[in-house]
Amino acid sequence: MSVSQRPKTTEHQLFFDVIQERRSVRSFDPGIIISREELTETLRQATLAPSAANLQPWRFLVIDSPELKQKLLPIAFNQQQVVEASAVIAVLGDVECYKWAEKIYGMAVDADFMPAETAKSFVERYTGMYSNMSSEAIHQKVYTDGGLVSMQLMLVARAKGYDTVPMGGYDKQKFMEAFRISERYVPIMLIAIGKAAKSGHPTVRLAVDDVTFFNEMPEE
Repeated sequence: MSVSQRPKTTEHQLFFDVIQERRSVRSFDPGIIISREELTETLRQATLAPSAANLQPWRFLVIDSPELKQKLLPIAFNQQQVVEASAVIAVLGDVECYKWAEKIYGMAVDADFMPAETAKSFVERYTGMYSNMSSEAIHQKVYTDGGLVSMQLMLVARAKGYDTVPMGGYDKQKFMEAFRISERYVPIMLIAIGKAAKSGHPTVRLAVDDVTFFNEMPEE
């Protein structure tokens, strides 16, 4: 029996349900408050996402204060989900994430995931690599890793019964200034999280055959 022919287990089906039920929601129930403990657990699960060299460059600014959500509203072009959602999570990328290499690989040693000598070589390798990388190259890495953790965050939220919408429509420069975020961090996206007041619209997708090619790209 091939992999594709294996019957779905209950666990598999639940996972597929989460993927298929996720919607970009733009109308949230403002009466629903997600506790900080629940938000923290959601983020903890999200950070199991992969990242280049396991340097985990994602950082999260969770905005759950009503006053600060109002402050964010005009910066996000008055999109009402900013104030209606329980929280808005700003996903940021740390362009100096390599400074955490010693701690990260030290934790791997403590957990018996790698020998100390390997950890030492990784620290030296990636510290040297990232500290000499061009701004464009390191930005590309943190954008990629930030996208991975953002998608995982939205799926974890749906698995917990919450709804989200990723937001790229906001003034990034004004956001950085208003929330006093240093140039060490780059804004990846905002994610509003809460309970939908109105279900997100189902959307269409191109057929897989339109977007997938095996072994070679088609001629234009």
